[in-house]
Amino acid sequence: MEYIYAALLLHKAGKKIDEAGVKAVLTAAGVAADDARVKALIAALDGVNIEDAIKTAAAAPVAVAAAAAPAAAAAPAKEEHKEEDKKAEEESGMAGLGALFG
Repeated sequence: MEYIYAALLLHKAGKKIDEAGVKAVLTAAGVAADDARVKALIAALDGVNIEDAIKTAAAAPVAVAAAAAPAAAAAPAKEEHKEEDKKAEEESGMAGLGALFG
């Protein structure tokens, strides 16, 4: 994550996001920069509009939270069903034991 944060910090400062800049930010933060990870980040960000990505990412949690609410409401119904199954199993088990003892 620190590599992405370094790139976002450079973007916010209006600096070019390149290997030297990312390494400088990481070094200033006390993180030992891994050259392969820095190169991979720079390659992944090539051609990406960071402002659009930030806007899209900011809207995504709202959509995810809205979709998660109905799913959370459905979860208790499943738990109730499991409890009913356990009760039915116990009752059938007790009936079987009753037959053993006459």
